[in-house]
Amino acid sequence: MFISPAFAQTTAGAGSFIEAAAPLVLVFGILYFFLIRPQQKRVKEHQAMITAVRRGDTVVTAGGIVGKVTKVQEDGELLIEIADGVRVRVITSTLTAVRAKGEPAAETK
Repeated sequence: MFISPAFAQTTAGAGSFIEAAAPLVLVFGILYFFLIRPQQKRVKEHQAMITAVRRGDTVVTAGGIVGKVTKVQEDGELLIEIADGVRVRVITSTLTAVRAKGEPAAETK
């Protein structure tokens, strides 16, 4: 009625590839800066924490076990003393926190 069929047909498929791809590039950029990049940073920090573990440090595992490192083994394992005379072998990748020898636990409010 108001628009001729010829005009509607010419504009229906019009648009460049750049105009169509711009939203996808924008979404990927947002995902990279808000999801991918921070996760990579956390992985690097965790890896640095694991490599810095030494004998005498207090560690917390993913299972919630808190113990003192008695031996660092070459194959990615630690020997942790969780009570007097009770030692547990733990894989280093399961560590969630490492406290230095004299560092106190964080207080919760």
